[in-house]
Amino acid sequence: MSEKPPLKKENKENVVTTTLLAVLLALSIRTFLFEPFNIPSGSMIPNLLVGDYLFVSKYSYGYSRYSFPFGLGGFDGRMMAAEPKRGDVIVFKLPSDTGVDYIKRVVALPGETVQMKQGRLYINDQLIPRKSNGSTTYDNGMGGKVEAVSYIETLPGGFKHEIYEETDSGPLDNTEKFTVPDGHYFFMGDNRDNSRDSRVLDLVGYVPFDNLVGKARFLFFSSNGKAEIYEPWKWPFGIRYERLFDTVK
Repeated sequence: MSEKPPLKKENKENVVTTTLLAVLLALSIRTFLFEPFNIPSGSMIPNLLVGDYLFVSKYSYGYSRYSFPFGLGGFDGRMMAAEPKRGDVIVFKLPSDTGVDYIKRVVALPGETVQMKQGRLYINDQLIPRKSNGSTTYDNGMGGKVEAVSYIETLPGGFKHEIYEETDSGPLDNTEKFTVPDGHYFFMGDNRDNSRDSRVLDLVGYVPFDNLVGKARFLFFSSNGKAEIYEPWKWPFGIRYERLFDTVK
């Protein structure tokens, strides 16, 4: 009979140890391998939709202080650094508020110039080609339907991706000429007329290399927003099954 209390104590210690190990394992995966993010806005439509959930690879560009929870890395610069490539879709810390995560596409590299003229993108004074895919109507994620034109844009180096344009005369369709500083990158959203990105200098502007969190890799879940948490009978109809495990292009 005297053996029972120690056994109960040992069982409690095992539970605590197992829980701590599970937490440490989850934190290690989140810090060094993959971190989940969700898409709250339509700035990357058509390639990322509101309600998409994706994993970013933390190792793609090495590790900075922002690779760690709450930016507690305690160092400047990047360890095991690898430069991003033009066309990469990246989660980064907003330069004007590092407590906020943004996701956009790299369009220009350090030392390059960027300018928008009448809705067209120029890099290093060269017009970036785009080919029309025709007109389309998309859901902006807030219950509204928006008409746009789909284009396939070809960035320098040959990377092709789809963009949406509602107009070529919007607020960010004619800009000054930007020069990307050393150690920084210029990001834009694929939904060009509905993206606050590096064209907005006082919000995003040029993104420092240290602010990069990771490269967007693949979707693990996607919800169309038509099923609330308190409506479990609608859950099967609220999932975009065709987007599950899609790679981010």
